[in-house]
Amino acid sequence: MATELRAGIIGTGFMGTAHARAVRQAGAHLVGVAASSPEHAKEAAVRLGADRGFESADALLAEADVDVVHVCVPNALHLQFATAALAAGHHVVCEKPLAADLAGARALATALADAGTVGTVPFVYRFHPMVRAMRAGVAAGDYGPAHLAHGTYLQDWLSTSDDHDWRVDPLLGGPSRAFADIGSHWFDLLEFVLDDRVARVSARFTRAVEGRETEDTALVQFETGAGVVGSVVVSQVAPGRKNALVLEVSGTTASARFDQEHPGGLWIGRRQEATVLWPDPAVLPPDAARHVVVPPGHPQGYLDCIDRFVADTYAAIRGHQPEGLPTFADGLRAAAIVDAALRSSAAGTWTEVHP
Repeated sequence: MATELRAGIIGTGFMGTAHARAVRQAGAHLVGVAASSPEHAKEAAVRLGADRGFESADALLAEADVDVVHVCVPNALHLQFATAALAAGHHVVCEKPLAADLAGARALATALADAGTVGTVPFVYRFHPMVRAMRAGVAAGDYGPAHLAHGTYLQDWLSTSDDHDWRVDPLLGGPSRAFADIGSHWFDLLEFVLDDRVARVSARFTRAVEGRETEDTALVQFETGAGVVGSVVVSQVAPGRKNALVLEVSGTTASARFDQEHPGGLWIGRRQEATVLWPDPAVLPPDAARHVVVPPGHPQGYLDCIDRFVADTYAAIRGHQPEGLPTFADGLRAAAIVDAALRSSAAGTWTEVHP
């Protein structure tokens, strides 16, 4: 492998653009991009600072001068392109969901194991320093044994019938929309922070906009293997809510709350008082401190998380083992939770999550 990692990106929309920035931030070389047409690829290559726009995704995948491929296309294409990238010997960063259904996610996890390369999934909210601090607090017993977790992930960008996006089409987005798209992030954070797995769920999916085939809102209760219980409300039709991802965990002595829209501090509440832990490397646990990229008091957000995720992915490609890097195994885990929630909502019963 060359000293400088060489990357290719399939898909040049919002996520492809964010990945291109992270490639540059990681000090890698963007060899090229592939888009929905050769013309779009050429335009994107100029816009994103790539050497060239490939005629097709297949042409990019056949390029020997690429170490890692970022798959940033609609959900229904993840399985096709990620499988082809692995078969061509590339390391793969595949946007979530790993595949449109559980069977596809299993196939990709198997393909990665056979390939022996690195495969990661951008559950990037793990890379907020205060999420890492919250996880360290749970592991150290700072809040007492956890028994309750709850929260939200609310957006409003699909609130009306005039709001259109490929995710609304189940042929492109898959059988679950709101829950697979953003609820998967919430449950990944839950299991990451608790170091515990959801054992069963009771889900209710609803649609607020007439004519849609996939859910606008999901209400999910859950129980983990260690007996933590809780619930989350997920919606893409909550007017006024832009990206309200909130996770709160309660132990026997304290609660901790992470709010993605206000990530500059971790709220910690005890019966006698409530305090805020700030993202200051001088006081944070080492795994949280290493993800602080600006001086204390300055905002650090979503794009920084993507940068940190890509940097850790590239470190893994170079043979390191970064703590908390989300891999295809985590993408498969998310697909299993989405599958259980879909089955639960359809049957109206508590449903086990497949191991």
